[in-house]
Amino acid sequence: MLDDLKREVCEANLEVQRRGLVIYTWGNVSAIDRGRGIFGIKPSGISYEDLRPETIVLVDLEGRVVEGRFRPSTDTETHRVLYRAFPRVGGIVHTHSPWATAFAQACIPIPCYGTTHADHFYGEVPVTEPLSIEAIRGHYERETGESIARTFADLDPDAVPGVLAANHGPFAWGRNAGMAVYNAVVLEEVARMAFATRVLAPALPPIRRELLDRHYLRKHGRDAYYGQR
Repeated sequence: MLDDLKREVCEANLEVQRRGLVIYTWGNVSAIDRGRGIFGIKPSGISYEDLRPETIVLVDLEGRVVEGRFRPSTDTETHRVLYRAFPRVGGIVHTHSPWATAFAQACIPIPCYGTTHADHFYGEVPVTEPLSIEAIRGHYERETGESIARTFADLDPDAVPGVLAANHGPFAWGRNAGMAVYNAVVLEEVARMAFATRVLAPALPPIRRELLDRHYLRKHGRDAYYGQR
């Protein structure tokens, strides 16, 4: 089972690169085996060309490395905090994809202007509060995860499967690593569309609630009818 987990994490990391969301060694994907309380994550500083299932590092929910010859990603603590905060999440992606990162650096949430966004995210993609100096100087990666968890205190992480870490970049998640990658790709695309929309119509308000509801709920609601059943 843990070999399957390592293969899943390796393939998801390679898919992030194929989709153009990362360059060089930027970014990371993880996935969790909830039954064992162990997640696999990309090792720190290893290029995607050198990534293999056997290079994936396994970590438990207390932050201890349980298998792997490399050091895990520097963002491991952020992933660990999110797995504990969001118990239905099975995979997490962090990238520095340019359009979403531009919003993160500007500390601006990604507004929902249209139905493409509404099909995937139930409203704007939020941005966290900037970290305090104490948080930056302290357990920075853990504080990043906790700031994301606080941002979702009144939000459903299933309905909005992504966030912008202020001054940093996007995180996305899903029921498994593949869906987390899918949501990261969509997040980048809706960020690009939102940026263009703001340029064309700076005063445009967000999508009407009725249209947001219709598009999101026809795919994800109790009576969803999008796709094949």
